[in-house]
Amino acid sequence: MEINNSFKTGFITLIGRPNVGKSTLMNHLIGQKIAITSNKPQTTRNRILTVYTDDECQMIFLDTPGIQNTKNKLGEYMTKAAKSTISEVDVVLWLVEPSTYIGEVEKSIAEDLKSCKSPVILVINKIDTVSEESLSKFEEAYKKEMDFAKVVRVAALKGQNIDEVMGAIKQFLPYGPPFYDEDTITDQPERQIAAEIIREKALRLLRDEVPHGIAVTIEKMREREDNPDLMDIEATIICERDSHKGIVIGKGGTMLKKIGSAARKDIEEMVECQVNLQLFVKVRRDWRDDKNQLKNFGYDSRDFK
Repeated sequence: MEINNSFKTGFITLIGRPNVGKSTLMNHLIGQKIAITSNKPQTTRNRILTVYTDDECQMIFLDTPGIQNTKNKLGEYMTKAAKSTISEVDVVLWLVEPSTYIGEVEKSIAEDLKSCKSPVILVINKIDTVSEESLSKFEEAYKKEMDFAKVVRVAALKGQNIDEVMGAIKQFLPYGPPFYDEDTITDQPERQIAAEIIREKALRLLRDEVPHGIAVTIEKMREREDNPDLMDIEATIICERDSHKGIVIGKGGTMLKKIGSAARKDIEEMVECQVNLQLFVKVRRDWRDDKNQLKNFGYDSRDFK
């Protein structure tokens, strides 16, 4: 790819409350599923870096955990992970849902963004769920909170108006050479993506009270020496209570089999070979409030000081 003086490169963060569609939008923007999605809060727990490159620009996206009132140390980590990106990027995408009610969390985000020197684009998601009149009222309500460089309306789940978001971002990117080669899609290692895929399937299949308290670790992930077209993966689903362990496993192991079967398909697509996936379940009581266990599972708040 030839780079000329008109090439643009920059970092873009996506912030907002849980479940407003940040990961769904980012997956559409880069044209590939990297971040896991579900209809439950706390789906994204870490910053996820993805890269989109074409002949005119390179967009480096940081998908962040949903900002909310924290209830435990994991929640504190997630909020810190999200807010730490605001001062580091060239463009901020603030995703919101179409409701004229602007709550405490939204006002807190607005206050953080007012001190941001980078342009802030308001992205109103889920526009297919309300009328045009309601959308206009909603947009005006947010414009009273702060000034935006631009406002874009999308339906991320349907991929509606994605090009408008790309155009708005490109408008504010600085000129410069790319930071990553054109084949780079994410900085996430395959082990991390595999763990997140398993957690996504658990989020979608388990009861509401369980998913918040689960984590996934990959114990083994390697191709077989005698068959490079087959990969062995051993993963552990961590939960907080013995009762949750029973729910994750299910009667006769049925739930664990469902999670494994759904996850295996996505992982095979990622690694482009057959996968022998073995899942185990362990209890680590109240791990979301234990700094040492959080660090072991990859959630170290010192990364964002």
